[in-house]
Amino acid sequence: MKALKSYTIPFVGLKVGMHHFDFQIDNTFFQHFEYDEFNAVDVKIDLEFEKKSTLMELCFSAEGTVNVNCDITNEPYSQAINDDFKLVVKFGNAYNDDNEAILILPHGEYEINVAQYIYELIILAVPIKRVHPGIEDGTLQSDILSKLEELSPNVDDKEKSSEDIDPRWNNLKKLLTDK
Repeated sequence: MKALKSYTIPFVGLKVGMHHFDFQIDNTFFQHFEYDEFNAVDVKIDLEFEKKSTLMELCFSAEGTVNVNCDITNEPYSQAINDDFKLVVKFGNAYNDDNEAILILPHGEYEINVAQYIYELIILAVPIKRVHPGIEDGTLQSDILSKLEELSPNVDDKEKSSEDIDPRWNNLKKLLTDK
């Protein structure tokens, strides 16, 4: 993790008050985490670091694009992301990161590495279901998409299947409504 040393902030030398840090994230950042779901990454992280006398507040803001493959057609497309995350850093007897919004560092620590928080912020900003925008507006022409439409059940098939229902089920349905 020596390559992620540029994401370490030595807060002991900072004055009390607001400080700004900017990070430009690309594919090499995710290679350190062995994460290969993204084809390309271009995300800018703005970190507002407020040092107070007893604690520190970190406000991460991510904005940019990640190139991912569509879950339906496997076509690559650029997904815009825009998300933020707030972290409070306090000092205590032992390291504790059980709470996702509060980090407790042991007394005597002098720096914090924010790479893991940036990684999680970008990963969680990408939607769970990735759908190419061309599918939603109907402009994407793909062999996979045409095959899916060909194999999808027709409306006529659904109507036929509802007519083929055993008439005894209708009598059972009446029991539900005759209360």
